Amino acid sequence: AITEKDAPKVILKESLSGLSMGAMLGLGVGIVAYYFMGISSHVSTVIALTIPPLSAIASTLASGLPFLCIFLGLDPTVIAAPAMTSFVDVTGLLCYFLIANQIFHLWGLEL
Repeated sequence: AITEKDAPKVILKESLSGLSMGAMLGLGVGIVAYYFMGISSHVSTVIALTIPPLSAIASTLASGLPFLCIFLGLDPTVIAAPAMTSFVDVTGLLCYFLIANQIFHLWGLEL
């Protein structure tokens, strides 16, 4: 059984797993978007570079929020899913726009 003492190990493992899956997915989606869907190179690059950190953030939150709820004395089954959805949505948008801003500047474009 997993206990609170296992939290750092579980969170690290899940974060790295999310990052690696995101890297593979980002690369695949970026290539498909550019070569097969006709999406511009700068937008395809933004998509490819946004998916890995977003996957890492989502997996970190998904594994860490239940432990945080237990630490705070809350029921993780009630709180973790709605909180995770909100955090992932907000961080996903922030991540996308921050990366898009940098990539667009590299291409000489303004947002």
